[in-house]
Amino acid sequence: MFQAPSVFTRAPLPPATRESEPRREQTLTATRPAPERGAPAAGAPAPSAAKKRDPYFDNVKYLAIVLVAVAHAWEPVMDGSRATRALYMVVYTFHMPAFILISGYFSRTFDMSAPKVKRLITGVAVPYVLFETAYSLFKRYVDDAPDTSISLVDPLFLTWFLIALFIWRVTTPIWRTLRHPLPVALAIAMLASVSPDIGDDLDLQRVFQFLPFFVLGLLMKPEHFQLVRRREVRLLSLPLFAGALLFAYWIAPRMQLGWLYRANSAQEMDAPWWSGAVMSLALFGCALALTIGFLAWVPRRNMWFTALGAGTICGYLLHGFLIKGAVYTGLFDRHTWLSGPVGLVVVSVVAAAAVTLMCSPPVGRALKFATEPDMKWAFRKDPAKR
Repeated sequence: MFQAPSVFTRAPLPPATRESEPRREQTLTATRPAPERGAPAAGAPAPSAAKKRDPYFDNVKYLAIVLVAVAHAWEPVMDGSRATRALYMVVYTFHMPAFILISGYFSRTFDMSAPKVKRLITGVAVPYVLFETAYSLFKRYVDDAPDTSISLVDPLFLTWFLIALFIWRVTTPIWRTLRHPLPVALAIAMLASVSPDIGDDLDLQRVFQFLPFFVLGLLMKPEHFQLVRRREVRLLSLPLFAGALLFAYWIAPRMQLGWLYRANSAQEMDAPWWSGAVMSLALFGCALALTIGFLAWVPRRNMWFTALGAGTICGYLLHGFLIKGAVYTGLFDRHTWLSGPVGLVVVSVVAAAAVTLMCSPPVGRALKFATEPDMKWAFRKDPAKR
């Protein structure tokens, strides 16, 4: 809020400059910010300025969803290739942490007020129900698995992120109240990694083990991203990624991929119980370092793909049908050459191109009924508007 100049000041004060900041309640899965209702408050920026999006964050979201889709496409073709497995491990170490950190950053102002709860329901809960049902039916009929049931408490494939985002965002006021939220979140992640009794309901293992990245996003400020984007950080990230690839190549035959998925406890992976806590801290540090390196290289200006960052929910939710459809129909089994170097390039290019099309505005408009449904009929009107 700009303060009005004092009546005793002879000359007006110069206007305060302030770097525009993207809407904080926006998530990676939002296709466009919702317009604010009512007249703007005195001193507030003009509506056009308030809706202005930061191209950097749209670029982050698009590039992150491309990495997610490409990594999912590598899963069926990486067996037998140590180099592909190593590359997969490096990407999987940071692509979802980066996604989650940005989601936390845009959740900083979530306060359980009626408008934000409505957006949480229509933008996260409803898409979860619809796509969890769609993926269950897809597996039942395309994979010829008649025993596949529709269960809203057992997320299938990639829908776990929506239910996790719902839980994280609902608990945002708690993390914003605690004095030291990140150590608490890390402690919860470590306890979850040694607790096999948590079970598979709502994929709570992932909810708890990925929680520190969401909480870290809540603590982030615009100036932190300015530090990340410094030239020194970009240069340091080059040997970081080179070292990560070499280490991943060395450890690829020895390490279970389940550690990267965060979907199981240490005991469920036949590892000593104490290794869960150690791996939680180690993977958090590795993921954070690689995420910083990734964020440092994201372009700051408008690019040809910047506008696609607003449609990442469609790319995220739709690319799973492409990947799973290829697996269910035996595409990778029939074409074994896809497991070779040329096949890996083809699979990567196809996955990147497909998810790019899925993030396009026409697809977003076509799927708005599922990703941003207009459900005014489901909510009470504010007393002042009745």
